[in-house]
Amino acid sequence: MRALIIIASFAFATAAVAQEPVGCDKFKWPLEREKALLGAASSLASGSQAQAAAVKIALLPLAEAKLPLPPTRNPKPEAFAGYVRVPAPERAGTYRITLSAGGWIDVFQNEREVKSGAFSGATGCDGVRKSVKFELTAAPLLIEVSGVPAREITIVMTPDVAP
Repeated sequence: MRALIIIASFAFATAAVAQEPVGCDKFKWPLEREKALLGAASSLASGSQAQAAAVKIALLPLAEAKLPLPPTRNPKPEAFAGYVRVPAPERAGTYRITLSAGGWIDVFQNEREVKSGAFSGATGCDGVRKSVKFELTAAPLLIEVSGVPAREITIVMTPDVAP
C-alpha cells in the first residue's frame, strides 16, 4: 500500500511539473509581433515555397505528408504533418519560429538539422501556442511540422530581437 502511495505521489508531481503555463503573458519572451503576423497569414499547401513571414499550412495525415526528411521526434501516427520551404534569411542570426497550435518543429538547412535553442510554450493564448529559437545561416531552409492535432497550422518566422 505504501508503495502505491509513493507511486501516486510521484505521478502527481510529474504531471504538475510537465504542465505548461496558461495565458499570453506566460511566454518567456514577448510575442505580440508574431501574434499579429499569425493572424494575417497567407494559406499554402504543404510542400509549397513560403513567400511571406507567416503562412497557414494545410496539413496531411503523417503517412501522406511525404516529409522530405524524417521528423527528429516520432509523432503519433494519427497526427498531421506538413512542410514549407523558406527562402534564405537576409542575414545569419537567431530567428523565432512560432506556431499557432501544438506540434513539433524541425528546421533543416543544407539537408542538415538545425538544433533548436530556447523554447517557450503556453496554453490559453488564442492564436499562439509555442515559439522556438533557431540559429540560422543565410541559406534557404525547410520547416517541417509534425504531431499536429489539426489539419492546419499557422507558422511565422521572425528575427529574434531583444525586447
